[in-house]
Amino acid sequence: MSNEETPASALSSMLAKQLKIEKASEELASADKKTCPICGITFADFRKGGRLGCAYDYVAFEEDLEPLLVNIHGALEHVGKVPTNLSGSPERQQRLMQLKVEMKEAIDKEDYETASRLRDKISAVESGQETVWNDDTSEQSDDDFQSEPPIV
Repeated sequence: MSNEETPASALSSMLAKQLKIEKASEELASADKKTCPICGITFADFRKGGRLGCAYDYVAFEEDLEPLLVNIHGALEHVGKVPTNLSGSPERQQRLMQLKVEMKEAIDKEDYETASRLRDKISAVESGQETVWNDDTSEQSDDDFQSEPPIV
């Protein structure tokens, strides 16, 4: 029996490769349409420029970035020094950006009561008195607040 491919098996192999390429192309097109809700960058923008727009992009594009990070760094977890100005989790940063956008919108609408409440929430998140999970601070005591998310 020879090791040469028959015309039928060669055609089958070519079709299988083409289907894989088409599937990968479809997956890439789907990933390229994803957009960060905070900074507005698309995954296509990231692929073109090689830079993310904000810290929340790691959450927004997580499933698409993981294989890339593993390929480049060999792991998903950071091993090494931690920046001294670490400003918290991506969820916390996203919460702060969201609150700041809402506050600006309230000011633009001249809804100063809402803007004041949002300013207070921003201060609470920045000082660690409120976590990203606490949406309404008016009905909670200081005992209900956690400075960091629970470890799961």
